[in-house]
Amino acid sequence: MKMNDAFLASMHDAMRALRSAGPAEATAIIQRALMPSSQPGGMRAERDDLERDELERDDLSAPMPAQVVQHLLTDDTVKRPKPAGAVAKPAVEPTVAPILEPTVEPTAGEPLTASGRFTSHSFANQAGQREYKLYMPAKPASAPMPLVVMLHGCTQDADDFAAGTRMNALADELGFAVAYPIQGANANPSKCWNWFRPGDQQADRGEPAILAGITREVLATQPIDPRRIYIAGLSAGGAMAAIMIDRYPDLYAAAGIHSGLPAGAAHDLPSALGAMKGGTGLGISKRGTTAPVRPQRPMIVFHGDADPTVHPSNGGRLIEPYEQGPEQRQTTRDTGRNTARNTTRPGRAYTRHQITPPSGIAAEYWILHGAGHAWSGGSRAGSYTDPKGPDASREMVRFFLAHPKS
Repeated sequence: MKMNDAFLASMHDAMRALRSAGPAEATAIIQRALMPSSQPGGMRAERDDLERDELERDDLSAPMPAQVVQHLLTDDTVKRPKPAGAVAKPAVEPTVAPILEPTVEPTAGEPLTASGRFTSHSFANQAGQREYKLYMPAKPASAPMPLVVMLHGCTQDADDFAAGTRMNALADELGFAVAYPIQGANANPSKCWNWFRPGDQQADRGEPAILAGITREVLATQPIDPRRIYIAGLSAGGAMAAIMIDRYPDLYAAAGIHSGLPAGAAHDLPSALGAMKGGTGLGISKRGTTAPVRPQRPMIVFHGDADPTVHPSNGGRLIEPYEQGPEQRQTTRDTGRNTARNTTRPGRAYTRHQITPPSGIAAEYWILHGAGHAWSGGSRAGSYTDPKGPDASREMVRFFLAHPKS
């Protein structure tokens, strides 16, 4: 039995357990499925043909029941969020939801300060309603300014994410606005963006429609340059940012993905867990085939190679489409891809890959050596940050400003 078949078999068992024993037992089965095993492929032993046929007839292509989803994302199945600046040891067992767990000790240092206006807003359209916060830099704009939309990770909110990334201080320094949409607990118990639900992966539907609406509201009410609107996110927020840049290339000029996953990586909770574990089924649909996402806008990706929550292979999968096609391969082979191994003294080593095809759809991939699931170069004033890493916020903004829409 192939790994994906065995994993789906476990999901089948989990659904049975939900009906007979409740969500706690169903969750335990899923956790065991995610653990390494002595069996070939790291999963369970081969099932007979009769049970495999039964699995194919079952409804595993549908989203998992809400009780299992909620139990997986809350309560005793994941570690509770830490206070600002908290530190957690590296996870021993794989987590079963995109919960952020810092895996490094913070370094001392004064966080950058911001002196502009940080205001609260509410937006609603036909797809739903969300709160958001908007940061406008202290210095009055003499011309329309860039906008960076920041999507927080699970258990976070706008204030926490702003403090950890220090994006508002950069906005003061470089002259751009920052919008922070806020996921509510009524939409997801752990405040994760629902990147794995089909209804939240399409343009003009679900959460993408709400996020695009927030972006357009800021564009309409503030002095924003429509050619320089960008989107970035961490973990579940990074996965949603990847969806947004793919679904709205006319709205966003570039994207920054930190510890996230590609658009189309999952269509329900079981496939989301598989993608986070590092399964190769990128974009697998209910019938098992989907073409890779073709890049339409530039992207910068950061991912720790010791990430215990979202497998590091997802960083490579985000970048892989930028390296495909005759034009890109020729450029990469000649001069288009530069690799540099550096250190942020006395912090982490990293490798940066630059992909610059003639088409202009450029990409950068930062592999953070020894880093876990946390925002690189962030401040301990916020949660789930790695102060030892290169400054992901500054590097993202540098990349963004170099790639306005033409």
